Amino acid sequence: MNLLFRIVYRGGKSGHMNLVALIDYGSGNVHSAAGALKEAARRADLTIEVTTTADPALIARADRIILPGVGHYADCAENLHARPGLVDALESAVLQDRKPFLGICVGMQLLADFGLEDGETRGLGWVHGVVSRIEPGPGHAIPHVGWNELRIPRPHPLLEGLGPEPHAYFTHSYAFSPEDPGQIAASTDYGVPFTSAVAAANIFGTQFHPEMSQRVGLQLLANFLTWKP
Repeated sequence: MNLLFRIVYRGGKSGHMNLVALIDYGSGNVHSAAGALKEAARRADLTIEVTTTADPALIARADRIILPGVGHYADCAENLHARPGLVDALESAVLQDRKPFLGICVGMQLLADFGLEDGETRGLGWVHGVVSRIEPGPGHAIPHVGWNELRIPRPHPLLEGLGPEPHAYFTHSYAFSPEDPGQIAASTDYGVPFTSAVAAANIFGTQFHPEMSQRVGLQLLANFLTWKP
């Protein structure tokens, strides 16, 4: 079954238990993400079950799917494909069944066609584009670590209620450049502009870490838990 742990939070709002599959493939901080989801559900008074898993059967039953990711793009891609049936299960749930999907940091970058960290590595290809190194110029250290502003070009349900000039927490050296600029849900300036969130139908991704972004991150996660794309 490949079940690592589960968190259940029962809020005051009645209705269907919201089953969230938090994908564990050895490349993401699932514990902090699960804790943030529980807190987001508490604040929004929602009932959820968060299950960390790489089991295709659980993914098929889930209402929502989150793919975290930290570290090296090629390592994350290799770990993802090394789990038997995982990529097929994700593609069936997200691309065919159109379940709400959230990719976080490298989990968002894996949506691209290719990543260029230490060579060229194929991604999932769900959102066409390439992940390449940030080249911000003098005065901006790489990796980019810390808080920075999200610039939101157009409304999106996951970005509602973030407040004026929302800031989120980043830690990365590479950024995703979507082929279609209309899929850029938020951008951030770090000497040069880079994509800090992408959106395509039922797919959303953040370069920043919602689980580390305090109020802004918890609001985004609460939005995700009620999102009906």
